Amino acid sequence: MSLTVNHQLELLMDLLDEQQSECCAQVSEYQQIKRLVKSMMANNTISDEQLLNLLPEIYNYGRQGESVQNHEEHITTNKENINHWISAIEQTNLQ
Repeated sequence: MSLTVNHQLELLMDLLDEQQSECCAQVSEYQQIKRLVKSMMANNTISDEQLLNLLPEIYNYGRQGESVQNHEEHITTNKENINHWISAIEQTNLQ
């Protein structure tokens, strides 16, 4: 059973929020972020223009996170971006 786009967005937001609040992450979390974003972009199910424009940035964050040596630094460096992404996801209709 595949996840609906709303479930994918909720999961993406949870992953980003957890990384930001704990300032740590596993490589598998970055891989999950990439898979979620790739799936949403491939399915063309997101109509929110702002979020559509942010998905490549979020994907890139996940891609870079897979290979960084210092995950805490990667998250801290992207803290403002993560806040922005979470806000954009929250503003979409997740009902």
